[in-house]
Amino acid sequence: MTTLPLIHPGRPGAGLRPIKALRHFRQLVADKEDTEQVFHITNDLRGRKFVAEAKTFLTSPLGRRLQESGEYLPEILDDHDALRKMPAGSLAHAYADFMEAEGLSAAGLVEEQQKFAAQVPHYDDQLDWYNNRLRDTHDMFHILSGYGRDPLGELSLLAFSYSQNKSLGFLFIAWMGALEEKRITPRGTPIFRAIKEGQRNGRIAAKIGHQDIVSLLPLPLEQVRARLNIRPPVTYRAILDGYHRAGIDPNHSFGSAVAA
Repeated sequence: MTTLPLIHPGRPGAGLRPIKALRHFRQLVADKEDTEQVFHITNDLRGRKFVAEAKTFLTSPLGRRLQESGEYLPEILDDHDALRKMPAGSLAHAYADFMEAEGLSAAGLVEEQQKFAAQVPHYDDQLDWYNNRLRDTHDMFHILSGYGRDPLGELSLLAFSYSQNKSLGFLFIAWMGALEEKRITPRGTPIFRAIKEGQRNGRIAAKIGHQDIVSLLPLPLEQVRARLNIRPPVTYRAILDGYHRAGIDPNHSFGSAVAA
């Protein structure tokens, strides 16, 4: 059994700091690749529901087993040679394909999070382990949900993620970002509908971060989606199709538009 406290007695309560969150959001708007700001925003807008979701998983048999196992997802997920030995069409292959195409690594996200961690107090507790698990499964959320790394995909995924773990920071970024996105997209583009769809899909689906990810890796991607009841992002895909027909780059940045 893990000897870490569920919540460190010195950890502050789940208070909300919207003014600080807004300041960090403006920095994120100026540079959407500044991932560190996301960690600041979620820290400023954690909320009680997020902590309740964490406790539910941490006290579950799977949550306790994974903590006690010492499993470290970044090392497992960054071993693409091992992932490629799993069956073709599996979640493992989809993950390796996605990360290689995007030039990403699980270790890289850890490095971004550590920039934030160096600026705030550290609390050695199970909640810290849970936060790290959500960090390490972020790109798995992309693959399973069907949302890409374009601005609308990221915003829709944050709405999806909010419904999964109740982090108010994710919902804040999703809707504030949607307002920015709406300003620079063609009139009539259903940006807000895509965000609502992300919330709905995340609410209906089983919680990705609460799954035994390693056991899912060898399974066919579509089988995993069906098992977790993850529905396709219909509105998001329709918007991307519209962008393609109109010759619009879906990777446009609301940040560059605002900063210009």
